[in-house]
Formats: sequence, structure tokens, C-alpha cells
Amino acid sequence: MKTTCITTLFWPLSMLLLSDESQSSKIEVKCNFTEKNYSLIPTDINKNVTILDLSYNQITLNIIDTRVLQTYFLLTELYLTENNVTMLYNNGFGNLSNLEILNICRNSIHVIEQGAFTGLNKLKQLYLCQNKIFQLNPDVFVPLKNLILLNLQGNFISYFDVPQLFHLELIILYGNPWNCSCSLLNLQNWLNTSNVTLENENITTCAYPDILKFYCIKTVPYNAECYLKFPPPINEDLYNHLQSISNSTFNSSLNNLKNSEHKLGKSWAFLVGVVITVLMTSFLIFAAIKCPVWYNFLLSYNHHRLEEHEAETYEDGFTGNSSSLSQVPDKNSEETIVIFEKLHSFVVDDDGFIEDKYIDTHELHEEN
Repeated sequence: MKTTCITTLFWPLSMLLLSDESQSSKIEVKCNFTEKNYSLIPTDINKNVTILDLSYNQITLNIIDTRVLQTYFLLTELYLTENNVTMLYNNGFGNLSNLEILNICRNSIHVIEQGAFTGLNKLKQLYLCQNKIFQLNPDVFVPLKNLILLNLQGNFISYFDVPQLFHLELIILYGNPWNCSCSLLNLQNWLNTSNVTLENENITTCAYPDILKFYCIKTVPYNAECYLKFPPPINEDLYNHLQSISNSTFNSSLNNLKNSEHKLGKSWAFLVGVVITVLMTSFLIFAAIKCPVWYNFLLSYNHHRLEEHEAETYEDGFTGNSSSLSQVPDKNSEETIVIFEKLHSFVVDDDGFIEDKYIDTHELHEEN
């Protein structure tokens, strides 16, 4: 019971202390060091500073300055107007995750590295006016997801490729020598199709070419060739729409591919079965036709070379047959001689010579 009572008594006091701490954390701490002729960012500034103005000094934002600047991580606004900044280095503001306004106007910035604004996830307003910027890489602005105002007034920019999914509400571009050739068509399309407002639109004009001089960059006429070379940029709605279309198209094509593979497998198996059936039927028909011919051929093919004793036996038998043939009447003598010649032509003589069947049989008969 005592513990419960103590807790109950101290609960309102603890809530009061927490509310005081939260209010103190939200208190703005402003530090103004303008026109102090500083060449480096001071290190003795209150670490709880939220708004820091270092305008009209000689600060260059070198490596030493960026290291000191990282210690003021509660900053929400930083003003470096009219200093000697010539270059913005990678991760120069990396630890300033609470920064919402960054003003670096009226310097001599001519190089902005790609990762210069890394870490500025809450930045809403960026002022780069009246510098010496000739060219901007659109990837520089990729980390600035919440940027709503961009001031590029008074530089030497003639071309600007708008980053995709750029959510600006206000942009200031006048005072630049804009080259209104086909390469600027994407910027014009973005200005006309997005919700961004172009400040001082009437004085944001072309400097080149001469035929388009003094045309507003938002309304400059382009020929059809420019539209073919440079298609309009993709805004967020169009991007999401195309993404959904591509996903649905991919899924449908994948399903069609699976179905076609399934159908192809069935048709291929059917085709193979038909081919095998045709081949087997053809083979059976061929075998049925040719088997009797082959059988007769093999059955009649019994010839072999006579051995020596077989030849003598055959000759003796033939001699006996010839004597019996001599007893046949004369009217069959000629036929007997012909039969004898046919049979005797296959008998080998003892002298090893083959009898010539073209010798006159009448002469042989008279000699015998």
C-alpha cells in the first residue's frame, strides 16, 4: 500500500517534469554571428542552437568547417549568405537531419558534389541564388524528399534536367541564361504539368537562340522534332500508372507463357506418339511384304563348295548314269547327249582341265 501511494503521489510530478523537458527541447535557440569577419565556423556556439546565422563573413565551408558544423545537430535553419563558399562537398551537412532551411546565396559556388545534400531528409527550403553554378546534376536533389522551395536565381545555368518525382511547390529560375533549344523541353513540360509555381515567370526568359529571345521558358514554342527527341517527363501519377500497367502486363505474359509451355508439352508428346505409330506401322507393312521373299531366298541358298570325296562320288554316279543312257534307243540319243553335256559340264576332269562345251559333240561321239 505504501508503494502504491508513493507512486500515485509522484506520478503528476514526473509528468510535469517530462512536459517541461519536451518544451525545452522545442525551444528555439537563435545565434547571430553576422558581419564578424569569421573565416571559420566558431566552435564555442551553444550546442542546442536551432537557428544559426553566419551571413556576411569569410567562411569557406572547408573540411574543418564541416566537422564543426556536424556538432550542431539540432539546427533547423542555417544561413551562410554572402561568404566565400566555392564548393559543396559530399556529406557536408550529413549530421544535420533536422535542418529545414539552408540559405547559401551570394557566394561563389561553382561545384556541387553529388552527395552534398545527403542526410538532409527534412530540408524544405534550399537557396542557391546568385552563385556561379553553370551546371546541376539532377541526382544532387535525390536525398531531398521533402523539398518544396528551390531558389536558383542569378546563376549561369542554361540547362536544367528535372529529377524524376520532384515534389516542389515553388521554384525560382530567373536571372539565368536559358538556352531554349530542344534540350529544355523537359523542363517546360514539367513546369506546365506539375503543381509547381514558377516565381517571376514573366522575367524568366530565354537567352538563346536569338529567334526565341525574351520568350518565357514556360511558354516558348517548340517544333515537332523536339517532341520526338525529348518525350515528356514522368510525373508521380504517370509513374505509378505505368508501374501498375507493367506489373499487370508482366503477370499476364507470365501466365500466357506458362499456359503455352503446358500446351506445347502436350502437343509435343502427341506429335511424338503419332510419328512413332506411323514408323511402326510402316515397318510392319514392309516386313509383311518382304518376309516371304527373304524366306524363299534363304531357303534356296544352300550351295556350298564340294569336297574332294564328294566330287569323286558324284563322278562315279554320273558314269553309271551315262552307261544306262547309252542303252536308250537312237531316237533319244541327241537328247541324251545334251543332258550329258549339261551334267558333265560341272564335273572336274582328272587332268584338272575344264571341258570346253563348244567342242563339236559329234566328233567326240565318233572318237568314243
